[in-house]
Amino acid sequence: MSVLAHGIGAQHDLPLSPFYAFAGAFAALFVSFLALGLLWSASRFRGDRAGRPLPDAVQRAADARPTRIAARALGLAAALLVVLHLLLGPADPDRNPAPGAVYVILWVGLLPASLLLGPVWRLLNPLRTLHLLGCRALGRDPAAGSPLPPRLGMWPAAAGLLAFTWLELVAPDPASPTALLLFLALYSLAQLAGACHYGARWFDQADAFEAYSGLLARLSPLGRRPADHRLVLRSPFNGLDATPQLPGLVVTVCVLLGSTAYDGFSDAPSWITTVQTSALGRTTTATLGLLAAVALVATLYALCAGAVRLLSGQLPHPLTAFAHSLVPIALGYLVAHYFTLFVTEGPHTVMVALGTDNPAPPEPFLGPGGIATLQVAAIVLGHVLGVVAAHDRSVRLFPPGRAVAGQLPLLVLMVAYTTGGLALLIA
Repeated sequence: MSVLAHGIGAQHDLPLSPFYAFAGAFAALFVSFLALGLLWSASRFRGDRAGRPLPDAVQRAADARPTRIAARALGLAAALLVVLHLLLGPADPDRNPAPGAVYVILWVGLLPASLLLGPVWRLLNPLRTLHLLGCRALGRDPAAGSPLPPRLGMWPAAAGLLAFTWLELVAPDPASPTALLLFLALYSLAQLAGACHYGARWFDQADAFEAYSGLLARLSPLGRRPADHRLVLRSPFNGLDATPQLPGLVVTVCVLLGSTAYDGFSDAPSWITTVQTSALGRTTTATLGLLAAVALVATLYALCAGAVRLLSGQLPHPLTAFAHSLVPIALGYLVAHYFTLFVTEGPHTVMVALGTDNPAPPEPFLGPGGIATLQVAAIVLGHVLGVVAAHDRSVRLFPPGRAVAGQLPLLVLMVAYTTGGLALLIA
């Protein structure tokens, strides 16, 4: 089952020249930084105000009650099937589709689904549906509840993402039906308890998978304007610019970045030896490694934010002001790391669910060279998009004379993240 816990596999054998990979990445970052400094002197992104409305027929179809009922029914039915397979299916993950459904179809599949269609998990979320059904059975308004504490923000979502990535990357047997059932039960109880107390708005900020899908959907060409609730086609940069600056946003993105980085590093022979020989035991050592990876990503960003504040003058909240620029970086890492897993284990999981006995996973349609190129391009493009997002925010927030200088710490951070990402990929 290790293939489900590691998206790339033998990534250190990819046929790619480190020199050309690093040189190309640095050139892309520096050229984009210089070009933006020379040619982009005023903010061009309008956040939630931007977008071209879709035709009324599309709007009506998307908002129609049958559409939403069908989405909720699909999400609930899929969740019930997963639980039934965990309860009644074989323990062998090669013959039980439930682990693949959670680690591949849900976790990895939400990435392309959210990029194409927006925050789809909000409609599919079976916990939101269970809460809705329970409220209707009790004659209660699903939105009723105590106000969310302002400081709560996305902290519960960050904790949920960390718990899920711990299960995937650190737990002794992540594909065990018992382990998955225990996690799903505890997670569901915590989420439903929060929704009972705070109302359905709890899921918006506290559900890990809704937060994950929502952040990725910021880069979707489909969006919804809050002012009139219209579905619009927009530049992904406008969606990214509209990312709410909530408490816990930085930590949520850092968990995505750090856990993906740890997943890549955990394949290194030196780390495997360390985990196997550690006096603390495998699970404790791996847990500390995961936490250290997340802490390193967060510390580098915090140092960058502090330097930005010093160079730019008075900026009240530098941590959250530029947190949105980390989202495309996280997306690049996720694409680079999980592409192979999705195109091989995704069809395999579907075939097992349809009753095929021990099917062979399909070969990726790209060869090793193509996969390596895609992975490097995803990482570099994610960082370039982050540079663009950070630059536009800088020229909006900083005085004209400090807009470019104030971004230098962000450029250094992008270079550091790029170096680390490529090193994990090809070293």
